[in-house]
Amino acid sequence: MSINQELTKKFNNTIFSNKKLSNYSWFNLGGPAEYFFKPQNEKQLIEFLKENKKNKLKITILGAGSNTLIRDNGIKGAVIKLSSNFSKIKILGKNIIEVGAATLDRKVADFAKDNNIGGFEFLACIPGTIGGAIIMNSGCYGNEISQRLISINGIDIVKCEEISINRKDIDFFYRGTNLPEQLIITSVKLKGEKIPKSFIEKKQKEMISKKKLSQPSQLKTCGSTFKNVDSKKKAWELIKETGSNQFKVGDAVISEKHCNFFVNNGKAKSSDIEKLINRVKKTVSEKTGVNLELEIKIIGE
Repeated sequence: MSINQELTKKFNNTIFSNKKLSNYSWFNLGGPAEYFFKPQNEKQLIEFLKENKKNKLKITILGAGSNTLIRDNGIKGAVIKLSSNFSKIKILGKNIIEVGAATLDRKVADFAKDNNIGGFEFLACIPGTIGGAIIMNSGCYGNEISQRLISINGIDIVKCEEISINRKDIDFFYRGTNLPEQLIITSVKLKGEKIPKSFIEKKQKEMISKKKLSQPSQLKTCGSTFKNVDSKKKAWELIKETGSNQFKVGDAVISEKHCNFFVNNGKAKSSDIEKLINRVKKTVSEKTGVNLELEIKIIGE
């Protein structure tokens, strides 16, 4: 029996072969996944990982695809995307909420607001899921998700078992953590503050308005392309002052509203976006000496 037949037999409606991935990236780009697995629960996910000890497929975790460029030839091995069963939110008490890793950031912000829990307003401005937010230490307007984290529940890909990690045992830094790559986050515990809903609502609206004024929307983009690594100037300032904001490769262009946002203007290929990224990176380095670091993830063949 082939790997394909075995996996289909064992995991039936939760695994697919040659699954088109462009629907799972905000760039709307990318080739197929050799195997695409949407586990319904932790038990099924562990069962799949144990089965993979024999198959030895490379594992790639995919979140909301809001900061991911998937290359044109797709992804070899198994792409794991948590199902909607991992997007639940519940209150544990004392302004503590437990959130499934597949829950969209803005849903967490709205849930907290509706329950008079402050401190999560900034999440309304961040595309993506809470699992991805933890891995990236996502943040904006002076807030970062690490400031709200109590603990993480996840599954160790190598040991095929559930684990829990406390906040004090994790090192967070700008747009990253020291969490192991063999970890699949399944849920997190977060703590906010008791604040009247009207105050939360006002703050959230102010942040959303600020974002709309400065960042493009309704476009095929994956947000900030480069990290702000130079303390004197932000990535967009370096791109603009070097004239790189005028670059384009095919239908891969740079937003006029915010030049750290790269856009699929219709018929771009992933390779066009990547070539544009590399051209900007090289130009900024040559003209300013600053080596821009990617904030988006580039994955695949």
